[in-house]
Amino acid sequence: MRKLIALLAILVSPALGLAEQKHPNILWISSEDNGPHLGCYGDQYADTPNLDALAAKGMKYLHCWSNAPVCAPARTTIISGIYPPSSGAENMRSETNLPSQFQLFPVLLQDQGYYCTNNSKEDYNLVKTGKVWHQSNGKAHWRSRPEGQPFFSVFNFTISHESQIRKRPHTAVHDPAQAPVPAYHPDLPEVRQDWAQYYDNLTTMDKQAGRVLQQLKEDGLEEDTIIFYWGDHGSGMPRSKRTPVNSGLQVPLIVHVPEKWKSLAPQEYMVGGDSERLVSFIDFAPTMLSLAGAEIPDWMQGDAVMGPHETPSPAYMYGFRGRMDERYDMVRSCSDGRYVYVRNFMPHKPHGQVLAYQMQTPTTRIWHEMFLRGELNAVQSAFWQPRPAEELYDLASDPDEVVNLASSEEHAETLQKMRGAVHDWQMEIRDLGFLPEGEIHTRSEGSSPYEMGHDPQKYPLKKIAATSDMASRRKVDDLPALQKRLKDDDSAVRYWGALGILMLGKQGVDKSTDLLRETLQDDAYAPRIIAAEALAQYGSQADREEALQVLIHSANIAESGHYSAMLALNVIDELGAIGKPLYPQIRALPTKGENVPGRESSYVGRLVEYILED
Repeated sequence: MRKLIALLAILVSPALGLAEQKHPNILWISSEDNGPHLGCYGDQYADTPNLDALAAKGMKYLHCWSNAPVCAPARTTIISGIYPPSSGAENMRSETNLPSQFQLFPVLLQDQGYYCTNNSKEDYNLVKTGKVWHQSNGKAHWRSRPEGQPFFSVFNFTISHESQIRKRPHTAVHDPAQAPVPAYHPDLPEVRQDWAQYYDNLTTMDKQAGRVLQQLKEDGLEEDTIIFYWGDHGSGMPRSKRTPVNSGLQVPLIVHVPEKWKSLAPQEYMVGGDSERLVSFIDFAPTMLSLAGAEIPDWMQGDAVMGPHETPSPAYMYGFRGRMDERYDMVRSCSDGRYVYVRNFMPHKPHGQVLAYQMQTPTTRIWHEMFLRGELNAVQSAFWQPRPAEELYDLASDPDEVVNLASSEEHAETLQKMRGAVHDWQMEIRDLGFLPEGEIHTRSEGSSPYEMGHDPQKYPLKKIAATSDMASRRKVDDLPALQKRLKDDDSAVRYWGALGILMLGKQGVDKSTDLLRETLQDDAYAPRIIAAEALAQYGSQADREEALQVLIHSANIAESGHYSAMLALNVIDELGAIGKPLYPQIRALPTKGENVPGRESSYVGRLVEYILED
């Protein structure tokens, strides 16, 4: 019946003189937690015929990054067109505001006459303002639009999500014996089962995508609709999801532009072809506005990859990692398509921090247990160990990213260029990740984190970033300068000064004891907690006892707030046996507090539970 209606519309519209649709329909098909593990990307183990067919009649991008290796900040990048480190939204399931004059891009599409639907995941770290979607639920569909109205419709599939990899019982369809196990994973039956199940789920997702494409065909809309398919970050397997290297950031991106709208196609568009252009999620919002004929706001930080506002390919794609669930970290990365550069600002922490949610996957749990028992080789152990400040990988010779070339003289020029690129990018976007999470909010009271970050008086970025850079390089010669930072008038500088001394270990703490004791009285929670960590770890018995009391007070969400509590509980956990005298008091701690954003409300409880499991 729908085919008949579509055919009649085509036949009668010229006779009635109906206006031709001015803008293309835009269809997004997205899937969760999967990299480019599709047949069309050359993966021989994959079974994805529908998406392979879409690539055959469209074009696939070989270098697409999600910017963040986890869903909420990745989707925040997409919906806003602003890097979350610039908007204060980089931390997992955080909640912040954009400047009042900024709008999420579907609102701007609606200004162009689009009917916007989302089926159905949002998961933004930003408070929505205005009517972002006409429909955003499990029933949202272009079929609900008024007749003749152009649509922007999103269909998101969750079957490939991390949580589905560990669902049992599951009878593998893909042969686990043939599963491609990366060098960093131990080659065990449980690991092969997880990889096989992941590929099984991709096959199911491919069928779901095929059904949406069939609906488009049934409605006679194929020639009016530009189609995008993408995954929202790397696979749900550990060392992909949450890790801002290529395995965690590279995603598939397939675009089909029908003949009717070829004028909007990318310059390099070729049916069945590949694009070498570097593209990432920051480019999605400006690209959609370009396709819709809208002006791109100058505050958006990406580039249009097609349409009238198309720009040349950038030199790099950028990645970032902040707090992942209940664990703190700060990592930035970039890639030119061949090399991947990683800058670890907290190198004393491993990439593989123990997160309650991640540990539910059999591979993660077994891999960690083997590490604790000393049963892994050096490559497999690296994920669970402290990191160097810098990493550099050559994807051409090392697709698993396990051979760090950062100290290679042959690659010194590449390292220097990419180090400079990350630094310049951070300065350009006014990266707020250098701030302790709570200060992102306290410093921006009365405005927004983005506006605060662009105010040098409220956020002296260069000074804070320089201290962070010095701290994370862990050079003993920098100790006097780090000690001086403990007296700075900016609390974030003091925070990084304390971290730098902590990361130098006993040699740094022994020469800084008096300064760290003073910092235990700091009005700001972050330098106070890090000073306590340093003294508890390396100080005298008396210093340790005083530091532990500072930590347990800071861990009380009712008295100190949830950002202080999260940081303090992380420190207590990392102290291991040193923190055990606090366990009776931890059992009595409240785990819920006032004014805690709902998306973050479970993290203090998770940390308390994990500590007491020990």
